[in-house]
Amino acid sequence: MLELINKEKIPKHIAIIMDGNGRWAKERGKDRLFGHQHGVLSVREVVEGCVEAGVKNLTLYAFSTENWNRPENEVQGLMELLVTTIRKEAETLSKNGVRLYVIGDLESLPQACRNELDEAMSLTAGNTNLNLILALSYSAKWEIIEATKKIAACVKNGDFPIEAITDEIFKQNLTTANFPDPELMIRTSGEHRISNFLLYQLAYAELYFTHTHWPDFRKENLYEAILNYQNRERRFGKISEQLI
Repeated sequence: MLELINKEKIPKHIAIIMDGNGRWAKERGKDRLFGHQHGVLSVREVVEGCVEAGVKNLTLYAFSTENWNRPENEVQGLMELLVTTIRKEAETLSKNGVRLYVIGDLESLPQACRNELDEAMSLTAGNTNLNLILALSYSAKWEIIEATKKIAACVKNGDFPIEAITDEIFKQNLTTANFPDPELMIRTSGEHRISNFLLYQLAYAELYFTHTHWPDFRKENLYEAILNYQNRERRFGKISEQLI
């Protein structure tokens, strides 16, 4: 399916809500952590697929601030899985030219997680094929509030007047300031919600929903989503005739 993709119309940034690990595991009579473990293979597949297709930025919604409210054993298992996965995958990411970034309230993560993330980001810092952005302990509402606090502090300090606040100023204070806004957002497992994910950045993204659970999501599913995106007309408020 990769050969069907128009390389001139590749989205610069794809964001994915990786949903359905728990349902996938339940269908197999296993606990939720079993699904999360198998979802790691899907991450590897999608990262490789993005590199092969020429996507330059990929954001994965790995753990939301709301996920801290899940059962303690699941949260602990997820944190341990995160540490072991980053440790195993960091070298492969580097070999594939993938640079790792992390966004979210990182202070809330266990120290072991932060240490592994710091090491992996340092190891991959020189890579240029793909920016892989993990949203960990992330909430779009939290991000918007934090950006607002930063801008308010600048106004209070006299750095610029309130009238100078623009869309660009606001974007510069978001955690994704160094990346273009996502042009395609994919959510797996059949849910049709954004779930507090990149609310500001997804304003003009094309939304793609699939019933495939995340542990079953592979390169071909990614390419199908990209092809669907390429067949849409992106007007940004204009009419079709203005795009000719």
